[in-house]
Amino acid sequence: MLEIKDVAFGGKAVGRLEDGRVCFSPDALPGERVQVTVTRETKRFVEAQLDRVLEASPRRVKPPCPYYGACGGCSYQHAAYDYQVELKTKQVGDVLGRLGGIENPNVLEGVPSPLPYGYRNRITVHRHGGRIGFHRRDGKGLVDIEACLLASDEVNKRLAELRRERFHEGARVLREHASRMGFHQTNDGVGALLQDAVSEACGSGGCLIDAYCGDGFFAHRLAKKFQRVIGLEWNERSIAQARSVAHANESYIEGDVAARLAEVLEEADGAATTVILDPPSQGLDVQVADLLRAYPVAKIVYVSCNPATLARDLKSLAAVYELGSATPFDMFPQTAEVEVLAILRRRF
Repeated sequence: MLEIKDVAFGGKAVGRLEDGRVCFSPDALPGERVQVTVTRETKRFVEAQLDRVLEASPRRVKPPCPYYGACGGCSYQHAAYDYQVELKTKQVGDVLGRLGGIENPNVLEGVPSPLPYGYRNRITVHRHGGRIGFHRRDGKGLVDIEACLLASDEVNKRLAELRRERFHEGARVLREHASRMGFHQTNDGVGALLQDAVSEACGSGGCLIDAYCGDGFFAHRLAKKFQRVIGLEWNERSIAQARSVAHANESYIEGDVAARLAEVLEEADGAATTVILDPPSQGLDVQVADLLRAYPVAKIVYVSCNPATLARDLKSLAAVYELGSATPFDMFPQTAEVEVLAILRRRF
């Protein structure tokens, strides 16, 4: 028997064996007593599979998806949705403290998704061995999927059409908005809430630099609030889209973000400059962090899809900037992923 004490970032429940080792198991919740089978052992921890829930949490619900447990996409369908947001909010604080070295980080209440299901405007499916679907949780092939409960009706319609077609083995992206180019948030509802929050966090004033700007998702919205807006992005098609709807005070620069940021920061008045950072899951390039320390700006608004790399980056910037607040946004309900909006201010 294992008593569950917590759920770690990534979705696995945490308990402790009689010999003192930490045990990680999926599909369990804090306060539950469960029966597990150990699947992997090390000197410091073990991994296990859940066999049976002996004492269930009142926050436990029945997963509605017939593929849950086999499919590797979801981690939290067994938890009530409001509890999922609570768990992710706690995890963000834990990661910022443990990896970021931030004592008592100011993590605000998590922002839930307007749609706990049916929110994804795109999915990536795979075809192999006659199956079309997602990778299994155990890594052993694919789960054949007729419909995904996380996907919008339009995306599931495209999946149904795809299942009637013949195409080569490999991956295929199915999109609700087929005309969109470049990167876009997967959850339109939370994307709009995040856009509002970024706009409020940035405020108004002199110069706004939007690094990793995509097609100007944030920058274009903020153009009327700043004297000058500069977007930096490596993707040519995204830059072309951003330029096509730009206001007179907006400029979009294509190229390596670190190289272009150096040029822009050297000319900017740091005291009157706000920087938006929205990097990929790998976080900031080392050169970008170096530049932000060498050319301090008044405020950084950091949008992260990976709390671990966010924590690492905050630690690297801590000598020059302090964390004001971090707000989790549940961009991906039912999964272990979470988006975080962090506001950093220059130390004076």
